[in-house]
Amino acid sequence: MSLKHTAIIVILLISASGLTTLFSHSERTKPNRPFSQFPLRIGSWRGVTSQMDEQVFNILGVEDYIMANFSKGKGLRVNLYVGFYQSQSKGDLIHSPKNCMPGAGWNIVQSSAIPINLPKSGKTIKIARLLLNKDGQKQVVYYWFQSRGRIISSEYMQKIWLVVDSITKNRTDGSFVRLIASVITNETEAEVLLTQFADEVYPVLNQFIPN
Repeated sequence: MSLKHTAIIVILLISASGLTTLFSHSERTKPNRPFSQFPLRIGSWRGVTSQMDEQVFNILGVEDYIMANFSKGKGLRVNLYVGFYQSQSKGDLIHSPKNCMPGAGWNIVQSSAIPINLPKSGKTIKIARLLLNKDGQKQVVYYWFQSRGRIISSEYMQKIWLVVDSITKNRTDGSFVRLIASVITNETEAEVLLTQFADEVYPVLNQFIPN
């Protein structure tokens, strides 16, 4: 990336909060359905919900969320978290795992953007992938920003589109989707598991996250 492009991105990131506050006066966008109605049976997957700590909830600034462990068969488990922000115009910006995970003691071993195929939806989406390590334990994380009709894999582009949509659509709502699988045998198996679950859950997400 050139110095010029880097400077443009930095300026946009610095000004994002101020611009979204200026152009987003009365946002009423809500989830299509409350996440309390999120199904815990998705294909062959079965889920058990959990609640985040009140302090964490206040730090994140989400209006609604689902956090659950989904499993199918012995040892096949994926942790799902989806956080919905009605407005990001007052400083409640979506948090990136690149900032949160190290704070929880996880080291980022690899970070990349990859395409995943979703046959049930007939499409391919580009998502962010992390490989994490903590005391010899490994996790693979898939995440993306599902905001105002877009699937975004980059934190930089998420903020750029936030500024653009605050001006052109008067909207700063957005959702963050994160899937985590522990590495039991190897990373490839964890990735296959995450991709299979993403294929099943993506159509469900569209029932809750507004375009």
